[in-house]
Amino acid sequence: MQAQLPQRAVLSLALSLLFLSMARAARGCSSSSPQLLSQLQSQANITGDTGSLLEPYIHLQDLNTPTLRAACTEYPVAFPSEDTLRALSKPQFLNTVHATLGRVWHQLGALRQKFLKTRPFPALERARWNIQGIRNNVYCMAQLLNHPLEIPKPTQPGSGASMSTATTPSIFQTKLDSCRFLWSYHSFMGSVGRVFREWRDGSSRSRRHSPRHSLLRAWHKGASRIRPSRSSQSPMSRVQVPR
Repeated sequence: MQAQLPQRAVLSLALSLLFLSMARAARGCSSSSPQLLSQLQSQANITGDTGSLLEPYIHLQDLNTPTLRAACTEYPVAFPSEDTLRALSKPQFLNTVHATLGRVWHQLGALRQKFLKTRPFPALERARWNIQGIRNNVYCMAQLLNHPLEIPKPTQPGSGASMSTATTPSIFQTKLDSCRFLWSYHSFMGSVGRVFREWRDGSSRSRRHSPRHSLLRAWHKGASRIRPSRSSQSPMSRVQVPR
């Protein structure tokens, strides 16, 4: 376990540096769509890494056995699938990500209350803060697309991510349910990151094939073929004046 501490420290530092964008988003949105899209992809990829939250939870709750780890992925909590996300329009996708992360933020808040009674869990605090940073950037991206986010209804029972059960679960079952929830959350964020990457790839192709870009490329290509003649290069070139 000691060998994993440096890796977690590096991940924690990367998260802290990346999500400083949250403070900037609070002051105002970036006007650069490529920069914001790159930032969103990076944020989604990092939060999709299980080392940011799930792994610390597994070790903290003594679930670090092959059997219990496998149990965390047996019955994943319902999140929008990657195929569903990919089929959405850009405004719908942003709305879905923003609303889903809002529910995740509240679920992590409920989980946080349980840990306050037992032991500290800094990774959980960072995760909630990071979710706010992503939601701020999603909001900004929606503004750039001229499609303001739809405000979800205050209560949506049974929709999106949920860890609630009909009966009161045992302590062990609660730990396992939370583990499955966190695993599903990381999987969802990985899907979100891949969709944002497709947005970036499509945007790059559009810029490469734009008329302006093609014209500039053709101009540079033609200019490279032009070579001055020897007579124009010689300082001793003479002009014959008729007598």
